[in-house]
Amino acid sequence: MISVFLADDDPVFRRVYRRLFERTDGFRVAGEAADGPEAVRLVLALRPAVALLDVQMPGGDGLTAAETILATTPTRVVVLTTFDLDEYVHRALSSGASGFLLKNAAPAEVLQAVRAVHAGHAALAPEVTARLIRQFAPPAAPHPFAAGVLSARELQVVRLVARGMSNQQIADELRLSLETVRTYLRRLFAKLGVNDRTHLAVLAHSAGLLHEPR
Repeated sequence: MISVFLADDDPVFRRVYRRLFERTDGFRVAGEAADGPEAVRLVLALRPAVALLDVQMPGGDGLTAAETILATTPTRVVVLTTFDLDEYVHRALSSGASGFLLKNAAPAEVLQAVRAVHAGHAALAPEVTARLIRQFAPPAAPHPFAAGVLSARELQVVRLVARGMSNQQIADELRLSLETVRTYLRRLFAKLGVNDRTHLAVLAHSAGLLHEPR
């Protein structure tokens, strides 16, 4: 059962999504808030698995709330907003948010994103992914996957991350221990200058590494 917290100043939005989660097997709504400070207070108390946070709320914005929540709790954060702005995307991902979706996303997409984030994956709106690819891997930049930069095993790990696999799934696929997979990821982050799985996946997609070579 995935416990979900909703933070949005629009009561209609909260009501619609509360019903969505309550009527879908495998979810329960832990609580809700109408502004950032209230969201922080309740998430600290309730410790939901995933918090969906709007960006612009009176009394305190969702990005500031996300930074506090991610720094002090194990709750994963998905930013769900009307405003598709680079500054919001960068701040959310830099703070450790696992997802960034737009409010025009279909309900099924939101459910899928929450499941993915709960499982340790990233969930980004297609528009956001496309921009991140352009920004983090511009064509003129030296290619991060140039020959000799990564070992064959490291490339395998990158491909599986890009496919959305969790650490445990990667360990099972490659017949490695979970700690070995974590070690590979730490090494990859350092080599490629990224901070998280989201940016690693973006680089892999931009390099066309999603599929194993034939």
